[in-house]
Amino acid sequence: MKLYVTLTSPYARMVRALIVEKGIEDNVTVEPIVTRKPDMPLLDINPSGRVPVLVNDDGDAFEDSALIIDYLETVYAPRVLAPQPDWNARRLEASARSMLDGVAVWVRELRRPEDHQSPVILKHEAGRALRMAKAFDTIVGSGALDGPLDMTQLTLGSTLHWRDRTMPEFDWRHGNDRLSAWVDRFGERDLMQRTIPPA
Repeated sequence: MKLYVTLTSPYARMVRALIVEKGIEDNVTVEPIVTRKPDMPLLDINPSGRVPVLVNDDGDAFEDSALIIDYLETVYAPRVLAPQPDWNARRLEASARSMLDGVAVWVRELRRPEDHQSPVILKHEAGRALRMAKAFDTIVGSGALDGPLDMTQLTLGSTLHWRDRTMPEFDWRHGNDRLSAWVDRFGERDLMQRTIPPA
């Protein structure tokens, strides 16, 4: 199998981290690529041009990190992610994904030329991200993320670990000591250390 990624993408990092956690690096080749080019070969594999994309041994392309993770968990037993046993667990996962999606929009806007950036989008996404960080500080304090590795932890960790080094505009640690400590602990895990994005 081949996984097409950009190494700075937190969505791709989630999948890369799962591959490390499952110990299937020999089964899945990670192929870093450059996206957002009109002539990129990826478009022949995935017309949307988005990554990560997993191409299995039958040539089927799977887009979307959650789908890829579920596929790899199914194909390569045993599963390493704890199941989401109830609606509350699924709610937390959705919140983590919402935070990741908002931060991704914010990053894309910051990467545009300054005279093309939208102050409205920047303000909106910054506010959303900081509210979400505050909410997750409370969630971490409740002990809800103390259990076995699951999608909420994987999503939140991939969103925030190393983020302050790559995106100083997002001061998510300020006033969120419990979340900050959790991310630091989570970041020490092998799956995070071996998937640190380039500077």
